[in-house]
Amino acid sequence: MAPGGGVCKEVVESHSKFANYDTAMAKTEKTNTPIKTTTGLGEKHGMPSTNGVHELLECPVCTSLMYPPIHQCPNGHTLCSNCKIRVHNCCPTCRLELGNIRCLALEKVAESLELPCRYQSLGCHDIFPYYSKLKHEQHCQFRPYNCPYAGSECSVMGDIPTLVAHLKDDHKVDMHDGCTFNHRYVKANPHEVENATWMLTVFNSFGRQFCLHFEAFQLGMAPVYMAFLRFMGEEAEAKKFSYTLEVGAYGRKQIWQGVPRSIRDSHRKVRDSQDGLIIPRNLALFFSGGDRQELKLRITGRIWKGQ
Repeated sequence: MAPGGGVCKEVVESHSKFANYDTAMAKTEKTNTPIKTTTGLGEKHGMPSTNGVHELLECPVCTSLMYPPIHQCPNGHTLCSNCKIRVHNCCPTCRLELGNIRCLALEKVAESLELPCRYQSLGCHDIFPYYSKLKHEQHCQFRPYNCPYAGSECSVMGDIPTLVAHLKDDHKVDMHDGCTFNHRYVKANPHEVENATWMLTVFNSFGRQFCLHFEAFQLGMAPVYMAFLRFMGEEAEAKKFSYTLEVGAYGRKQIWQGVPRSIRDSHRKVRDSQDGLIIPRNLALFFSGGDRQELKLRITGRIWKGQ
């Protein structure tokens, strides 16, 4: 549950080629948990350059590969643009003032290099020109996934089998088999719940995994609840599936049909896009019955695979 949410009870009942390189590299060149995934497509196969020149392109401060503009001090020590700002324009090697000297020779040498994808250990065996490598890695299908657990800042990354085990063992998420489900969400005082997120369960259907989420938040000025499904895999695979969610009582019902979103999209992104079953609080309390002071929502659903 996200900070600020109330105590809840869940009942489970059944089934330009240089552009932006200097700013992007700080995030994308960090090492992630090495996990093996499936097969992929790339630009070409082969052996990378073996002359060791690419080692000269490693920034001595952040150890990431450098992209234009590459800076150097009067003594020839180089570093990336991000680190030039961090070291306050002072060379970290010899302490001379850096100024605005570009290492054009090293930038030119980089153009001749071919390097493997950083996710080579995860199954990507393609080789890319130096200045194409970063763009590929930002979309490489072998790159690890972020933990899909909602309401936490979990930093774990990995392939799908690793994340499924992580969700079960570390987050204690319920795992269920089948393509239909029936959940009941219970909250003693629903008026205390604001901007709260829960992931109810992970479903194993058609040999793949799906995360069912339930969230409470403000949509404009109106308090609402939202249920939606995320697919543990790539968007192209997610589009092969559809699902329905249904909630109701007293002869009324509300139904949502949609396509699960890939866990490449964060649960917050899915929520903000309103791509799911949205239930206004007043309607949710009506479905709950009684004096409308306790939330008791039964959400049923089904997952199916398109032809």
